[in-house]
Amino acid sequence: MDGHVSDVSAVSAVLRDTFGFSEFRGQQQAIIERTVAGLDSVVLMPTGGGKSLCYQIPSIAMRGVGVVVSPLIALMQDQVDALRLLGVSAAFWNSSLSAAEASDVRRDLLRGDLDLLYVAPERLMLPDFLDTLEQVAAGPGLALFAIDEAHCVSQWGHDFRPEYLRLSELRGRFAHTPRIALTATADAVTRREIHDRLGLESAEEFVSSFDRPNIRYTVEIKDDPKGQLLAFLREGGGSKGEGRDGEAGIVYCLSRKKTEQTAEWLRAAGFDAEVYHAGLDQETRRRVQQRFRRDDGVIVVATIAFGMGIDKPDVRFVAHLDLPKSLEAYYQETGRAGRDGEPAEAWMAYGLADVVQQGSFIAGSDGSAEHKRVDQIKLDAILGYAEASECRRRVLLNYFGEQSGACGNCDTCLTPPELWDATVASQKALSAVVRTGQRFGAGHIIGVLRGERTPRMESLGHDQLPTFGVGADLSADEWRGVIRQLVARGVLHPDPSAMGALQLTEAATPILKGTTTVELRRASARAPAGRQRRAAGSAGPAADVSSADQALFEALRAVRKELAAADGVPAFVVLADKALREIAATRPRDLEQLLEVNGIGPVKAERYGSQFLAAVAQE
Repeated sequence: MDGHVSDVSAVSAVLRDTFGFSEFRGQQQAIIERTVAGLDSVVLMPTGGGKSLCYQIPSIAMRGVGVVVSPLIALMQDQVDALRLLGVSAAFWNSSLSAAEASDVRRDLLRGDLDLLYVAPERLMLPDFLDTLEQVAAGPGLALFAIDEAHCVSQWGHDFRPEYLRLSELRGRFAHTPRIALTATADAVTRREIHDRLGLESAEEFVSSFDRPNIRYTVEIKDDPKGQLLAFLREGGGSKGEGRDGEAGIVYCLSRKKTEQTAEWLRAAGFDAEVYHAGLDQETRRRVQQRFRRDDGVIVVATIAFGMGIDKPDVRFVAHLDLPKSLEAYYQETGRAGRDGEPAEAWMAYGLADVVQQGSFIAGSDGSAEHKRVDQIKLDAILGYAEASECRRRVLLNYFGEQSGACGNCDTCLTPPELWDATVASQKALSAVVRTGQRFGAGHIIGVLRGERTPRMESLGHDQLPTFGVGADLSADEWRGVIRQLVARGVLHPDPSAMGALQLTEAATPILKGTTTVELRRASARAPAGRQRRAAGSAGPAADVSSADQALFEALRAVRKELAAADGVPAFVVLADKALREIAATRPRDLEQLLEVNGIGPVKAERYGSQFLAAVAQE
């Protein structure tokens, strides 16, 4: 039996009475109405865009239970806690439950006592679990299947999960139950895979803008990575021990060892830093996740093992100390910042060594030749983004097939780079690579160009080359910039199998022949990230709180923290900063006025209203 409903006004009632919102955002209503009509959908919506409501609301409004497939056990608890605080009957079924607890969930499921059930794909596809769902379908009913993080089905993607491939079996076994696949990150290839591999060929695709206008993008060339990171953290407003004024953030590193070293260094500098990587035991990882979700001002230094499904809306920054392997990975990782719509920053430091290292990973992988080719194309794309002289947001959105004008909220817009005619310099660099046999890395090539006479240079005879010393007019840093940008443009290729030895590609030929010109960006001093942000008028999470309301806003945050601690949930589950600011601005005097605040429904008003109203009354 299916759970379709004909009265779509029911979904508006759930939006208002359960979630406390007066209107839908973007394509939410169209997606929900298609689902309650019993039809399949594929939804691409940026993190923070309201994806969860697209399956939560129909699950509540429709007959039967909505089954949500989530790849992360750690995330399920918070999602269920948040729903229960709204008066929604929700549960999860995963390996963290005892036999007795699992039995209770199964009982509630068969009785029809649940609106939503969260499960991992591995459990969902167990024969016993599928048999249970068939009993539910024949009895209380199945409202829908929501497949979250649907990009995990892509074998070309950065989060491939083999167990997702079996989810296509749901179509045959539960033919009358609508399915909705959702993700925040998918290029054209991944979108096709979601449709094909999940058996959603006839599903309507809803694509929202990939733009996250509240995130400021900044890229710096690696010089002193630790010092650069510290400057970014300090300039963001945090003084010693506060961490950007107590802001939560994530610092991504490529290796486990580097995460540990960076976290130790940050703690010594006075920041509240934790480490997270796949080599830690399960209890340590759980503890770090819980601290990050529930405490203020925690910085997690992590590998990519920390990320997918991080359901914390008030992450104020994401920093990368190493180049990600693709723009999809970068977009998803930076998208963990600013999910609440408040100002946030994505900062990255990268250098040519990152390109060589990522190239080595590709060359040494077990993937097929085609897989390696695709990975190299993805690496080229993120490298092109890092070396962009135009608006970074435009480059990023264009990768996902979306056109954009200059954003005014990235480093290249705020401080446009100076461009120079580097045709002759490029010819000198390419000639030096050719004359040294295409067997040496950037450091040696720069030594040749600058005429640096060393015993090794003399033993190789490279001090006798025509190109020796022809580039003495440029500094080593300037030459690094030239070579790095030629690599980014696909003119030079660092061979990972030869210790990053630079080799010419076909694109070098017209440059050497003088039939094309080369314009490159010149390194220039930029205002530190924090000053850029303040200059743009966004000083932090409470940026648009007037000075008259600031004291009340802070008092409301203190109340929220106490309420969250008492309920054992993260503060954002109680109320978002945006709702607190609205309370501070409107100063409601009773529950009726409080219910007019976006994000406060009857359940939250009844549970927390008196405490927030008391804080208002004291002002």
